Amino acid sequence: MGGTGLEEKGWRRGLLVAVLLGLPAVAGAAPEPDEDAAAEGVDRPLEVSGDDDAAKPGDGAGDALEGAVAQAMPGGSQGPVMGAPEQVTEPGAPVPDAAVPGKKKKDTGPKADTLGEAPAEADKVDDKGGPQQRIRVFGRVFARGAADERQKYERDLGIESARVGVAASLSNLEAEVSADLASKTILKDAFVRLADDNKRLRLYAGRFKSPFLQRSQESAWRLPIQERGLVEDYLTETNALGGRRLGVMGELRLKEAWGLKFSAGLFEGGEDATGTRLSEDGSARLSIRPFKFLTLGTSTYLTQVIDGTKQYATAADAEVNLWGLSVTGEAAVGRLALGPFQSQSVLAYWTVPVGRAGWAVQPMVGAEALQLQGGIQAEGHSVTGGFNVLLADSFKAQVQAERALRPGDVAPALELSVQLATRFR
Repeated sequence: MGGTGLEEKGWRRGLLVAVLLGLPAVAGAAPEPDEDAAAEGVDRPLEVSGDDDAAKPGDGAGDALEGAVAQAMPGGSQGPVMGAPEQVTEPGAPVPDAAVPGKKKKDTGPKADTLGEAPAEADKVDDKGGPQQRIRVFGRVFARGAADERQKYERDLGIESARVGVAASLSNLEAEVSADLASKTILKDAFVRLADDNKRLRLYAGRFKSPFLQRSQESAWRLPIQERGLVEDYLTETNALGGRRLGVMGELRLKEAWGLKFSAGLFEGGEDATGTRLSEDGSARLSIRPFKFLTLGTSTYLTQVIDGTKQYATAADAEVNLWGLSVTGEAAVGRLALGPFQSQSVLAYWTVPVGRAGWAVQPMVGAEALQLQGGIQAEGHSVTGGFNVLLADSFKAQVQAERALRPGDVAPALELSVQLATRFR
């Protein structure tokens, strides 16, 4: 009798310990309540196995209990439980996202602009350190209508740009290929960029923008004006200083040193009057950000650096961004085929959100001046004003008026234009 009582107490104690240890597992795997039973208010009887010998100690029940306890406790092969004390380095530290049911990591989404179109935008994404899409397809379309006084206000309607491209991103390697179906030069960007783990050192190879002129580095989508302006057009398009070129470029970026960024490279040279390819050009740009609202930069472009530079340009720029107001100024000096030149550009715009649906309005105003000296005395200048309507960074409508005296014009002329633009990414 005494032995039986001791055995019964020991069995009950073992059962109690097993139940207490198994409570976490039972709570985690508890079945959902029966909705029918809850609705009827009926208490269901506890179901007991018909096998009376199943609960007797000494014949395998203890082994079964030990197996249940082993399953309830996390083993070494299962790894630590999310949010367990061994994963928390400080008291009060937040519980990992994986331990919170239904909580997912924030996805930063695709880049705001492509690397080839706006290199500075890619730097902002790298700073966030968020996940990036491995492969993505992007595109944009600009439809423009203009009436120019030089052509007696004849209406000119057409597709200004129809860009499409593919970008691929890995941890240390990025590649991009894009084409503009509305341009005479269909291929726009085709390059790869190799970077170290900290994104401090980068190496570009292929066809991409040379690091010259701040306005050239801006994305056409981000610019509040419909074209890049009189100065950029004259230096890049007419005199072949800068623009997209085939070449190689190295880049150093130090975020801790006022966001310092230095880029320098060699690029394919232009052609002479007979169509012969000239030696390689060189280009470099340095920028810093001493304050969150202020960016300062300088850039240069040298033609035929191997055979002796004959044409060159050096520019300095500054950009201020405060409370939605952006003001950019840039001045350049150098020598072109016609002689020395100077230029000045300023652009201001104010982005004002409207409502909560992603709408915004953006008034803008800008002015430029170009002075040619030496054998030919000439000048150019322009004043531009406009109003833009933006929607969720995917659509914009622009109305713009420009009165300009471009190199070669007899007198200033007025141009009115409207542009609609959309993009996907």
